[in-house]
Amino acid sequence: MTNQTPHDYEIRIAGHLGSSLSQTFEGLAARHANGETILSGNLVDQAALYGVLMKLRDLGLELISVNRVEKI
Repeated sequence: MTNQTPHDYEIRIAGHLGSSLSQTFEGLAARHANGETILSGNLVDQAALYGVLMKLRDLGLELISVNRVEKI
């Protein structure tokens, strides 16, 4: 059984992604802070989250953290 509930996530990556590379993560906003790129937004399910993580891996990017965040 998979989790089919959408959640908001914050994914931190080492370094600054350029705008063209950031656009490959459709639906996720990118911002930069303290030498990191922070991708944030809503992912529809765990499969979508794993898809983003696999894309990061395939691009050779260094993953710092993945956090599910609560909307305020």
